[in-house]
Order: sequence, then C-alpha cells, then structure tokens
Amino acid sequence: MNMVATPAVTAVPLELQTFLALDFGLKRTGVAVGNRLLRSAQPQTSIQAQGDARFALVEQRLREWQPDAIVIGVPFHPDGAEHENTVRARRFARQLRGRFGLPVFEVDERYSTTEALASGAKDADAASACIILEQFLRNIP
Repeated sequence: MNMVATPAVTAVPLELQTFLALDFGLKRTGVAVGNRLLRSAQPQTSIQAQGDARFALVEQRLREWQPDAIVIGVPFHPDGAEHENTVRARRFARQLRGRFGLPVFEVDERYSTTEALASGAKDADAASACIILEQFLRNIP
C-alpha cells in the first residue's frame, strides 16, 4: 500500500543533509536515520518510553547520530481529517523544536504503519519511521 503523496518540501535548506525520523506513538516511538545524498533511511531500535523518559532517549539518539534536522510523522484519517494523534504528534514536534533547537519537519504518515506491517517488519514502528523518512527524502530537492 502506498502512502499519500505529499508536495515537494522546498523549505529544506541544502545544508541540512542528515535526518533522524520519529514515528510518534503513545507507548513506542519508531526511529530511523538517513541522509539527503543517498535518499535512503535505516530503521533503528524503537524507543519504548513515555513522557520525559521518551525525551531522554530521543536525546541519546540525537547525540549518537548528530542529525541536522528531525522528521516526524503526523497521522491523519484516510480522508485527511485530523484526530487526537494528529494533535499529539504536532505537540511532540513543537516540544522537540523547543528542547533540542533543531529544525523539525512534519510528514503526512498515513498508511506508513500498514505498509511496514505488510512488509513483514519485525519492528513496525522503526520500519514506519524509515518509510516516513524515505518519503521525506524523495520529496525534497
């Protein structure tokens, strides 16, 4: 199943080359890393934490990978309508900007988990983060 196409993201400065992607969830947050040059992403072990504990683990990943920016998946209903998790993911994105001072880009993540599960991923959250990041990388100049 393909994700919903998004318009090209033109506001991504060329100096931003490496990215950490997060697929926000209430109990688990998928993680992937990738770069603009190869336009590919690699799934990482998902974060299994909530609240401030989640931010501590995100900070560890940021120190480990030193990305130039963060990409976060924002879920929507199939018709594009927002729901509770849309609001939660956007709040998480704002908190990431405030805490870590990195640019944060939001990507429509409809169907990413479905696609990850259909591919047989062992860690569907990490695979979903990978799908989100690869979609983002395909859509930037």
